[in-house]
Amino acid sequence: MLELLELVQRKNWEALILNIGIDKISFFTSDLYLPMDDLAKARKEDPNKYLIGIGQSKQAVIRNSQDAVTLAANAAWQILDEKERQSIDLILFGTESGVDNSKSAAVYLQSLLGINAQASGVELKQACFGLTAGIQLAMGHIALHPKSRVLLVGADIARYGIKTAGEPTQGGGAVAMIMSANPRILKINPESAHLTKDIMDFWRPLYRSEALVDGHYSSQEFIDFFQSTFQQYSAKTGQGLNDFAALIFHLPYTKMGLKALRSVLEEAPDDQIAEGLLARFEDSRQLNREVGNLYTGSLYLSLLSLLQARSLREGDQIGLFSYGSGAEGEFYTGEVVQGYERMLDTSVSEQLRQRKPVSVTEYEEIYRSFMAAQPSDFVTDYQNDPARFALKGQKDQQRQYVERKD
Repeated sequence: MLELLELVQRKNWEALILNIGIDKISFFTSDLYLPMDDLAKARKEDPNKYLIGIGQSKQAVIRNSQDAVTLAANAAWQILDEKERQSIDLILFGTESGVDNSKSAAVYLQSLLGINAQASGVELKQACFGLTAGIQLAMGHIALHPKSRVLLVGADIARYGIKTAGEPTQGGGAVAMIMSANPRILKINPESAHLTKDIMDFWRPLYRSEALVDGHYSSQEFIDFFQSTFQQYSAKTGQGLNDFAALIFHLPYTKMGLKALRSVLEEAPDDQIAEGLLARFEDSRQLNREVGNLYTGSLYLSLLSLLQARSLREGDQIGLFSYGSGAEGEFYTGEVVQGYERMLDTSVSEQLRQRKPVSVTEYEEIYRSFMAAQPSDFVTDYQNDPARFALKGQKDQQRQYVERKD
C-alpha cells in the first residue's frame, strides 16, 4: 500500500511539473522615444545602418525619474489586483541595473505594489540572463508549492554612452509575469540546455553607470551559445527544427536574433519550415524594434510580441534562447495554452503609439540628467513623468519613490 501511495504521489508530481508556466504577462516602457533615423543623421551615419543593419526603428528614452524598480512596478501593476497581491508568495527580480549593492530591488517592489508581507523576494543578476534564471527557480518553487503564484520581473535601462558604438542599442523597460500551476498562456517544459563560460564580452565595473562591450566578440559568442545549447537540447530530446512553431531570442538588437536563427536554418527539413520560422521571428521582434534593448526583459518582450500576433495555436511549441554576457546561455521550450489570447494585454501597442518623440538634443539632455552615484540629495523630473510609479530622487542617501494614484 505504501509503495502504491508513493507511486501515485510521484505521478501527481510529474503531472504537475508538466503543467507549470506563464499565467500573465505585461510590459512597460517610457512615454518618450528617439527615432533611430534621427540618431543616425546626427551621428552622420546612413539611417539604414540602424533601421536595417541592426534592425531598430525607435529607442526608448528613459526619464531620470525611472529606474529598474519603478519600471518593474509600472509593468507589474497592470497584472495585479488585490487577490493577486495577497496570493503572491515569491518575487524574483532579474536586473543588471540594480539600485543598491545590498538591498534587493524585490523588497522595494514589494512595498510599492502592496504585496503581502509574507512573500519572499530576491534580486537575480547575470547580465541579461537574470529573468530566465528566475523562470527556472519559479518552476522548482511551484513544483514544491502547487498553489504558489510567483511574480517575476525583468527591468533594466541599457546605457552605453553618447556617441559610443553601443549607443544605437540602448533602450529600457520592464516585463512582468505571474507564473503558476495550470498556466493560461504558456506551459514551460522541464527540459533545458545550459552553457556557462567565463568571458569578457560585456561587463560593467562597479564604478560605472555605463556598460563596456566588445561588440563583435559578443555577437559571435551569442551565436555560438545558441548553436551549442540548441544542439544540446536536440540531443537530449530528439527534437529538431520541424518540432517548433517558433524560435525566439534575447534581442540586444533585433538583427542579432535573425543572425542566430539563420545560423541553423540550413538544418531545416524543407523550405516551408524555414520560411515559417522566419515569419514567426518577424512577429517576435516587432515590439523590440520599437523599444531597443531591455537586457533581462528582452527575450520575454519577444515572447509577448509573438503572442500578440495571434498566429499560434494550442500545443504549438516555442523554443526560447536566453543569453547573458559574461556569459550564460540557455535554450528551453514552452507549449501554447488554448485561449492564451484572452490573457494578453491589448494596450501594449496603444501604449507605444501614444509615446512622444524627442529630438537628439533632448535625448542627450535627459541622458545626462540621471542621478549619479553620490551621497548628496537629488530631485528628479518626476513631476513631468506620467507613469504611476516614479523615482522622486534621493534624500539622506535613501531613494524616494512616489505613486501617482488614479
